[in-house]
Amino acid sequence: MLKLSAGARAMLWSTFWFALLNVSVKLLHRLPALEIILFRSVFSLSVSYAALWRARVPAWGCPTHRRELLLRSGTGAMALALYFITLQKMPLATAVVLQYLAPVFTALLGIWWLREKVRGWQLVFFGMAFAGVVWAQGVDARVSPVFVGLGVLSAVFSALSYNAIRKLSGRANPLVVVFYSQMLVTPLAAVYCLFHWVRPLGWAEWAALLATGIFTQLSQLYKTQAYQASRLASVSSLDYLGLIYALVFGYVVFGETFPPGAYAGMALLLLGVGLNAWYTARQARRAAASAPVNELAFAGSPHLAGGPGLTTEAAELPRQLPDEEQLAATEYRDLAGPRHIGEHRAARDRCQ
Repeated sequence: MLKLSAGARAMLWSTFWFALLNVSVKLLHRLPALEIILFRSVFSLSVSYAALWRARVPAWGCPTHRRELLLRSGTGAMALALYFITLQKMPLATAVVLQYLAPVFTALLGIWWLREKVRGWQLVFFGMAFAGVVWAQGVDARVSPVFVGLGVLSAVFSALSYNAIRKLSGRANPLVVVFYSQMLVTPLAAVYCLFHWVRPLGWAEWAALLATGIFTQLSQLYKTQAYQASRLASVSSLDYLGLIYALVFGYVVFGETFPPGAYAGMALLLLGVGLNAWYTARQARRAAASAPVNELAFAGSPHLAGGPGLTTEAAELPRQLPDEEQLAATEYRDLAGPRHIGEHRAARDRCQ
């Protein structure tokens, strides 16, 4: 039986909730995209702050982390606004295909920004997964090139946002990161709605608006956990599995049909994702087996990982050892848990 890491499990949950968010936004095609964003941002901001208060975690984080937190907020806001526009202007699966360029950009930007290693075979597997996405759905020829460009730009902003999350690994509580992601987009959306307000009609639209807030909160929280618990290259390709949800929901909810070749593309996508997961797990086992015991001990410290005298493999071990993955899973499992857990997290977010 395949044993998934804490980061992989969190990413799978994030993908599922994000698929339901896509459906909710698509159902609200009558409302402006920024109006939808305002509702879901107010909901997410309130829930995040309440959870932070209950867990006794400072909402504003440490001043030394705020550059990355604000970067995550700004890039995330741009990515979300552009993505919601494409969801409303394109067929569901077409918009999702363009957004699923983000994992490729995420891993590639991680090489430059975070100095994370992506091996040659992983690039091949990313290529297979991306080819599967294009094969399964492609870009709808009826869609304006302007909206195609907006979809690609949304994917780039998403990749920048995910790298900022990874940069905050071990320093900022996931709920602090989610809280910051709403801070910039909420006032901007509010100003827009002052001049372009469209009143929701009936219980169905109000329920869909509430659902966007709930599904966004769940998706962002699990995705933040995924990128903080595992290396970017090992979990980013799992985002591609959301295409399967887009194909199913597009057919069941919106009556979208697809050519027979779409299923072959889905198979290629799953093959690329599966091979990447297998390859990264094998590399982690080899690194753990070859690293000396004393290097393992020093690598366990987040302040010493990657420092002088450590091999590259040893510096990566804190993100790969089962004990660390179990610790991450336990730490993020219940952010509104007992008081002593909240105090521990609060201490982690204070300046050292």
